[in-house]
Amino acid sequence: MKTLIRNGHIVTATDDYHADLFIDRGIIVYIGQDLQFLVPAADEVIDASGLLLLPGGVDVHTHLDMPFGGTTSSDDFFTGTRAAAFGGTTTIIDFAIQQRGHSVEEALDTWWAKAEGKANIDYGFHMILSEVNGETLAGMGRLVDQGITSFKLFTAYPGVFMSSDGEIFQALQKAGEIGALVAMHAENGSVIDVLVQQALAHGHTEPKYHAITRPPEAEAEATHRVIALAKMAHSPVYIVHLSAKEALDEVTVARDKGQAVFAETCPQYLFLDDSRYEEPDFGGAKYVMSPPLRSPDHATHLWRGLAGDDLQVVATDHCPFCMQDQKILGINNFAKIPNGAPGIETRVSLLYDAAIRLNRLSLNRFVEIMATMPAKLFGMFPQKGTIAVGSDADLVLFDPQATTTWGVNTAHMQVDYNPFEGYNAQGKVHMVFSRGEKIIANGQYLGRAGRGKFLKRKTFAAP
Repeated sequence: MKTLIRNGHIVTATDDYHADLFIDRGIIVYIGQDLQFLVPAADEVIDASGLLLLPGGVDVHTHLDMPFGGTTSSDDFFTGTRAAAFGGTTTIIDFAIQQRGHSVEEALDTWWAKAEGKANIDYGFHMILSEVNGETLAGMGRLVDQGITSFKLFTAYPGVFMSSDGEIFQALQKAGEIGALVAMHAENGSVIDVLVQQALAHGHTEPKYHAITRPPEAEAEATHRVIALAKMAHSPVYIVHLSAKEALDEVTVARDKGQAVFAETCPQYLFLDDSRYEEPDFGGAKYVMSPPLRSPDHATHLWRGLAGDDLQVVATDHCPFCMQDQKILGINNFAKIPNGAPGIETRVSLLYDAAIRLNRLSLNRFVEIMATMPAKLFGMFPQKGTIAVGSDADLVLFDPQATTTWGVNTAHMQVDYNPFEGYNAQGKVHMVFSRGEKIIANGQYLGRAGRGKFLKRKTFAAP
């Protein structure tokens, strides 16, 4: 398909202008004023008057078809990527999980099998390292050659994912040598386990104790420690799903000193707070995620971090579990509630509303945190994350005058609740292109399972 988009209000991380745009074979080939001479060559001409023309969203933190806590996240690579497309996201990076005693290649094969034939949009993988030894360190180098250029480790979940400081240090050293980026889940898992056992011993089983036993100080301590390990290893580091102002302070101090530290936050920490855990009839379980929701003042600091570039990315940590047959597993013990919440579809809309309507960020910064910077940090720019000649035609036509009302019945995620139920967001996704193919138009899904391509990503380069 050759498509001409006329009268577009194009917004990137650095530019804001009106122009026409021509797509051929999935690539942006012309951007310019009054490209009427291309009308005869186009299979379709779209008038974008009154609409914003944005780069497709890039979500670098999703968990589709992921085993966790005796169950599996409720969105697979078909339903999850379809929901992402409806929400204006055209690229994701999911997490493959290396099981203890198994190779990283086995994990990659497993996740390729989950995605192939199902993904509606383009995708990549991070590799979760469940153990660090000579074989996994060697495997990191082999994966980089295959375009898996980022790895995730944990200071949380003892006995499952948690790595020792020495193991994290070795992985950071190796990443620095091979041009990879380590993403860290930073909470003090050993202390959290003690707090959890103490809470249960006192009969505290309700969902709110998930948050009480994961205090901000546990996140801040682990963030400080990880940053120190990265400095000693001479390696960049990326902190995932940062939720607490104390943890943000650690990132800010390190960045002010010139250290290559990067961090993301998520919409749930920007829009929701810990009062949600008080919802009756086990309703607080909807918001059991790690890290947990914080008191409202933390969100103020997170918005400040986004405005000042101490936080570079807003991703989702999309990891949905249904209330009816999954979250309910922890009805008598908060520690058994599967951790995670849906958000892959709502991210772009919510960010636009809060950034632009509430005047927290500029249009350019909105594009930067939802598309451009994640693409840069994870080796996909300028193929993804911007609107430029030669870039993939991943585009969102966005109506800034319309309104989106979010709820379980208006979204397409495969889950029986929506954390943002009833939220009225200014702006609405009107049309979505993935590599030049129109996959969403006027609320209709036009894509097909399996059209998404695996992205072989480049090695890390500081943006």
